[in-house]
Amino acid sequence: MNFAKYFDTRLLAAAMIAAAPLSGCGDDGDAALPATYNFTNATGESSVVYGGQTFRHVLIQEMNGFVNGLSETIDGDAASPFGTAGRTAAELNSWFRFDDSAAERTFEFVTFGRQDSFDELASPRGLESKTAGNDSSTDHRDWNGGAFLGWNDTALLGADAGSNPTAFVDALIAAMDAQAVARAAGSQATAPDGSPLPVYTTAEGLDLRQLLEKFLRVSVTFSQGADDYLDDDVDGKGLLSDNLPSDGDPYRTLEHQWDEGFGYFGAPRDYGDYTDEEIAGRGGREDWQGRHDTNGDGQIDLITENVWGAASNAAKRDLGSATGTDFTAEVWEGFLRGRQILAESAEGPLSEAQLADLRAARDQARGTWERVIAATAIHYINDTLDDMSEFGTDAYSFATHAVHWAEMKGFALGLQFNPGSPLLPTFAQVHDLMRDQPVLEDAGDAAIAAYEQALLDARALMGTAYGFAQADLEAW
Repeated sequence: MNFAKYFDTRLLAAAMIAAAPLSGCGDDGDAALPATYNFTNATGESSVVYGGQTFRHVLIQEMNGFVNGLSETIDGDAASPFGTAGRTAAELNSWFRFDDSAAERTFEFVTFGRQDSFDELASPRGLESKTAGNDSSTDHRDWNGGAFLGWNDTALLGADAGSNPTAFVDALIAAMDAQAVARAAGSQATAPDGSPLPVYTTAEGLDLRQLLEKFLRVSVTFSQGADDYLDDDVDGKGLLSDNLPSDGDPYRTLEHQWDEGFGYFGAPRDYGDYTDEEIAGRGGREDWQGRHDTNGDGQIDLITENVWGAASNAAKRDLGSATGTDFTAEVWEGFLRGRQILAESAEGPLSEAQLADLRAARDQARGTWERVIAATAIHYINDTLDDMSEFGTDAYSFATHAVHWAEMKGFALGLQFNPGSPLLPTFAQVHDLMRDQPVLEDAGDAAIAAYEQALLDARALMGTAYGFAQADLEAW
């Protein structure tokens, strides 16, 4: 992140996110923005609260950690319960359909933070209730009524997998359960060359772990952020919430809505103090690798001091850009500016000018957030193409190919959840080109060449929609 450079060169003008200029922002307007995402109310108490969003970041990471170690768990214990039908699904559902009675459950895989149990983050609300279609009052499409697009195959994961987002998650969980049973029985399929595969990789080349994690990150965190907390199409919700104190809470309702959107993006409160290398964990200061003990208490606060999800990918795409994108600075400035507008407003309805400024800041934050997801899907299109170029060589890895394809597909499925997405008109076409499973080494030269071209066509459609430079489409 080069926040100073971003302001100096006004990269916002070229961000291609259809945001109107922020009114009242003169040459010295940027200087008024705070350095960190810390805001207080009239009594000096912090008005920023979004523990529930961090709660769900942790749920996703806990699920992913369990699946990542499942092969070793089953292989190391012939009597492992996860070899019994239904047991792996039950474990995954203990996070997806979180039971309030499990609030004191200790984290198994997120072990680096000050908080080590769910009840230290927020009142428990699991992932299922926040998956697109299930918190439907603000959904811009009826995800449970046939509007969910992008998965058409009725054989791979079952006939219902493409019917709605929750059904897709359930299909992935069921497939994972079947893979675990097969592994315990010694009958899990191997790679075409006979080499063993992780329990979560199918013979068709689906990496179920990556599909599940990436889809949850877009169908929960991005969907909730983009189509609920940062949207403005439902009275009393998102940007149209009351700008009045919330009973017993330190914030106004509208402030809280904005903060919850920020929480789902996953940035620490001092995101602007990190370099891109530090956000991505790829260099810089040793104690800033994706997290930093900002308050010096010797612990990492999972809510305020850790980088989650899209906030990390923003830096990765900036580092891989050929043209010098600065997604991290763009989204950070958008979130800060919007929150500052709210902090400086008087109680009661925003003026027309204030609401216009807030919408412009929202367009910047939400639009850049989506561009990060799109750029990440493009990154994995390129990785998939690289994998396919290694067919027939010792360098080719079936398991790695499955990983890259699943990350591409999982992220790209999320691009339908933003009501302001420029990809909506061509979303279905992009996914028809991507298909629902990778084309593998034994498909034949003609089929391989056709799919490679299809992926290039999908990449081009995304590049046009988001205004990405060709050099970045190739570099990511």
